[in-house]
Amino acid sequence: MYYQNKIWMGKNENPIFLFPQMANRHGLIAGATGTGKTITLKVMAESFSDAGVPVFLADIKGDLSGMSQPGADSERMQGLIAKFGLNDAGFKYQSYPTYYWDVFGNKGTPIRTTVSEMGPLLLSRVLGLNDVQEGILHIIFKIADDQKLLLLDLKDLKSMVQYIGDNASDFKNTYGNITTASIGAIQRSLIKLEEEGGDSLFGEPGLDVKDWFKTDGSGRGYINVLNCEKLFLQPDLYSAFMLWMLSDLYEILPEAGDMDKPKIVFFFDEAHLLFKDAPKELLEKIEQVVRLIRSKGVGIFFITQNPIDIPDTVLSQLGNRIQHALRAYSPSEQKAVKAAAQTFRPNPKFDTEQAVTECGTGEALISFLDEKGVPSMVERANILPPQSLMGPVDNNIMAQMIASSDMGAKYNAVIDRESAYEILSAKAEKSEIAENKAQEEKINRQQEETEAKMKAEAIKEAKAELREEKQREKRYNESEKAAKSILTSAGRTAVNSLVRGLLGSLKK
Repeated sequence: MYYQNKIWMGKNENPIFLFPQMANRHGLIAGATGTGKTITLKVMAESFSDAGVPVFLADIKGDLSGMSQPGADSERMQGLIAKFGLNDAGFKYQSYPTYYWDVFGNKGTPIRTTVSEMGPLLLSRVLGLNDVQEGILHIIFKIADDQKLLLLDLKDLKSMVQYIGDNASDFKNTYGNITTASIGAIQRSLIKLEEEGGDSLFGEPGLDVKDWFKTDGSGRGYINVLNCEKLFLQPDLYSAFMLWMLSDLYEILPEAGDMDKPKIVFFFDEAHLLFKDAPKELLEKIEQVVRLIRSKGVGIFFITQNPIDIPDTVLSQLGNRIQHALRAYSPSEQKAVKAAAQTFRPNPKFDTEQAVTECGTGEALISFLDEKGVPSMVERANILPPQSLMGPVDNNIMAQMIASSDMGAKYNAVIDRESAYEILSAKAEKSEIAENKAQEEKINRQQEETEAKMKAEAIKEAKAELREEKQREKRYNESEKAAKSILTSAGRTAVNSLVRGLLGSLKK
């Protein structure tokens, strides 16, 4: 609750406040399942909104959507209001200006980014690539940049991977060896991501994160609720998307220095997924962004079960902490409790380690930075109730709000402009046409050569036949002549014989 220009989060003997000017020093909300982390998150988000600070929430379970609706009165709520003395502070059930977002476009306005904007480092994590394959993906992005081929959606990247795989030998001298095995692995990962619906994230119009910096007519900051029920089922995609948002904010926002309140506050639920199995290079970039984004007026609160889920390099930068109960049944759980207790500045009034295990639902250990930026001693306190609806909003109401949102007009329709896919497809088509033409010309040449050969053979055969015919005719003529000569000679001989015979006979 926003009260006296401060964010009132809890109460024991005294109210416990978070100073808005210290919110960009980041924070942590931790605790076991069912201990009240969601309520804490809602109360803090409402307070920032009342202070005129926009908020982003990752809604893992779908129960944060009710912030667009006023809370419901009940006997229990009346008891809490009386216990905290909230009526005197202006507590009232109220709705908050809310935008609903959803990567898949089911329970909110679609959120997209381009393949190029996400970059090879985060995309490698989404695709589950090893170091070698990640190196090849970096080369693919480099070639795309050098050839001025835009990588906007997954079909752009798929066509680029295919193009480079088909022409790997042409790029070897300039970019290094590109193995068929690595190309195949990337292609399989892209197909898997597409089948899981991950292609919904990539395309245009891409999200303009400045749309999250809005306030309503009364000056309250909009609460941007990203539905992650489906997205959370793909942990690598979820974590990569969250990290992309942070890095994008870091890139576009100018330096702001110390401010009276943040420009925007992010709440990242299941924060351990951001760091789980992340390579060293990525962890270093996360640490850098978390450290430097403070100066740009952005506050980040990580929500997780145990502080040890967060790397020490990042944990050390989280100045504001709320720790709900942890269970300590096993040796590992006891170790985690001890580690959680050690992150607080001790309070001589109680044993912090013991208190971590004793906190009831809605109760927490709280330590915020004071006005000078010094961590306060840990306090054990009860968290205030929210002013908006505790549970999820009715689906019909949500659908109406999404349909009437001014964000829908900007992001619902997909834009598919000319990019790598279209250029490479046209190039491939042109190459195919040229290849077909060359093949056709080759066939025609072969046919002409065959016909010429056949014609030459036919002429040759005709000439040979003519020669043979002449030779036959010659032989015939010679034979006929010889025959006539023989017949003539025989005739003369016969006549001569006859004469002699007759004469002889006569002589006789």
